[in-house]
Amino acid sequence: QVQLVESGGGLVQAGGSLRLSCAASGRTFSSYAMGWFRQAPGKEREFVAAISWSAGSTYYADSVKGRFTISRDNAKNTVYLHVNSLKPEDTAVYYCAAAAQYESNSYSEGEYDFWGQGTQVTVSS
Repeated sequence: QVQLVESGGGLVQAGGSLRLSCAASGRTFSSYAMGWFRQAPGKEREFVAAISWSAGSTYYADSVKGRFTISRDNAKNTVYLHVNSLKPEDTAVYYCAAAAQYESNSYSEGEYDFWGQGTQVTVSS
């Protein structure tokens, strides 16, 4: 069992930056691949970024490539999402998720076993 708690969201102006954190409980955090998803008002939840258990591989949605960076610190049981050059369309609740093993890909919600409650990011124009 892995419990995930996101933090770091807030209100920021367009062009600004934030660092989202996801703290995980459990001694097996380092064995999980981790992902970030987001859900904007009135829209379905969508994939943002993912990172393998060793941080050797990272994956990004096209919409955030070059602006967002995912990283992890297994010693701190934490995964981060650095979000830069924010746009109003990045406004959403951001969720982190843990996957014991990818069966097919890193971007499908069904690949993930545990989810956090989310942190709100609001970007003003």
